[in-house]
Amino acid sequence: MIAARALGWVLAGVLLASCATREAPAPFRVALITPGSIADAAWNSGAFTGLGQIHDSLGVPISHVEARTPAEQEEALRTYAAQGYDLIFGHGFEFQSPAERVSADYPAVVFIITSGERVQGNVAPLIFRLSEASYLAGMVAGGLTKSNVIGFVGGVELPPVREASEAWVAGARAVNPEVQSRTTYLNNWDDAALGREAARALIRVGADMLHHNADAAAIGVFQAAKEAPGVYLFGANADQTELAPSRVVGSAVIDLPRALLLVAREVQSGTFTPRVESFGLGSGVVQYVPNLALDSMIPVALAERVRAAEDSIRQRDGQ
Repeated sequence: MIAARALGWVLAGVLLASCATREAPAPFRVALITPGSIADAAWNSGAFTGLGQIHDSLGVPISHVEARTPAEQEEALRTYAAQGYDLIFGHGFEFQSPAERVSADYPAVVFIITSGERVQGNVAPLIFRLSEASYLAGMVAGGLTKSNVIGFVGGVELPPVREASEAWVAGARAVNPEVQSRTTYLNNWDDAALGREAARALIRVGADMLHHNADAAAIGVFQAAKEAPGVYLFGANADQTELAPSRVVGSAVIDLPRALLLVAREVQSGTFTPRVESFGLGSGVVQYVPNLALDSMIPVALAERVRAAEDSIRQRDGQ
């Protein structure tokens, strides 16, 4: 009997030792896939900053990769999922369909699509109503234009980009019904030289107020505006005042770091439920940010109309 007990203790000790030497559970990990350069001072750089804040605030491993083509984007989503990442951000509308295909094979992974359009299984969108801020930018442009011509440079004609362009024009015409608009799509997010030529073409047809949603290609838009006397512009996705301090009147801004961190906290804590999460002016995630150095350009009456419009949008959204 004593021998049997001794054998039992030995077996118990072996089991305990085995449990102690098992690998610890894999840490919570977060990945970001951007469709372009994180040096764009706008859409992609904001998401990359958000990824860094997730690392700093939650103390979790992170990873990032650029994937520009549809095939590369789907491959990146699948690679991160296969590697066991718990949360994967596909940064842009174009990631919606490939994420849905990949997620069918990885039901335990949460896929978040910024500017996405729907929930499907473990794929959920973060929708940013940047058009609300672009509308306010358009109001300012409509009140300031001398030529009554405004211009918009888009990267690729995706729904959220088109919505921002249409809101920009609607805002301008709300203040100045005589405004004419010109819009150019580059079919490219990265070519600053192409953005510069597109902006120059708009300036040649009389546009003296420019807006964009073109990521790194928009750097060329800022260059063109700085070269043309009397031409001003409005940033997008981030406060882009520093790119042309004497020409940027304001920016339609998305606080991407805040939005991404909010989601990451929920997923890490296990409280996340796939849903459509939409951010507008009332959320504080989307904002119109004026360049205070150029405030003297804005007539008091125009500034008051813009503030009233912002209040109205907030009330309409119930925020």
